[in-house]
Amino acid sequence: MTSSPPVLLDVADAVATITLNRPEAMNGLDVATKDLLLETVTRVADDPEVRCVVLTGSGRAFCVGQDLKEHLAGLTGEADVPLSDTVEKHYNPIVLALSTMAKPVIAAVNGVAAGAGASLAFAADFRILVDSAGYNTSFAGVALSCDTGSSWTLPRLVGRARAMELLYFPRTVSAAEALELGLATRVVTQDEFAGAVEELARQLADGPTVSFGSIRQAVAYSASHPLEESLAFEAEKMALTGGTADHLAAVNAFVAKEKPVYRGR
Repeated sequence: MTSSPPVLLDVADAVATITLNRPEAMNGLDVATKDLLLETVTRVADDPEVRCVVLTGSGRAFCVGQDLKEHLAGLTGEADVPLSDTVEKHYNPIVLALSTMAKPVIAAVNGVAAGAGASLAFAADFRILVDSAGYNTSFAGVALSCDTGSSWTLPRLVGRARAMELLYFPRTVSAAEALELGLATRVVTQDEFAGAVEELARQLADGPTVSFGSIRQAVAYSASHPLEESLAFEAEKMALTGGTADHLAAVNAFVAKEKPVYRGR
């Protein structure tokens, strides 16, 4: 019998669900998982039939970040997996694709999200957490800097001062505290979890995809550009969305006092 792949992809009704699938290792990211995750995220980002992406984990964890057993083997020379290489080869392109794809992304945080796992959740537009889940930045706890975009995403979610506290002094942030901090869009029970994720994913996948993607990219662009350049970028995106079939359908529906049906183009 062949073992199950470390990353699963299910595409149904325009929703792509990416599941980290190493439950025995709490979905720790070894090289094989990172290779397949990058391939999968890139694939759904480029697929015009996918209008919403959900990232989640199998078992009791969302993702505990770097597989430290494999990492230790690299440190001791037993394996050729230097950390600096994997940041540039895996983590950077994964989070860049996840953060910049022109479609909405949901992190369905089914359990603990630590290190790079927490950073992946921070890169999503929405984070639905089961009430037993939690975040831990972890990096300083093993004497490392932060990666997978957390230096960019975390301050924008919680502010610089709180981000520095969470990065300098790693601790488990409960789902309830995550909601207070702005690190969770919604916290639900285990029984409510699947339904809450499905409901939000359906709402996003049925929406004006080009509009959502343009808003996503405009917000990211303005975070690191001056007002004048941000206004110019907004104008480009308004020109793009103004020419879509979805915009025309929305205006026609408004005039007719009907609910628009969007096709994502």
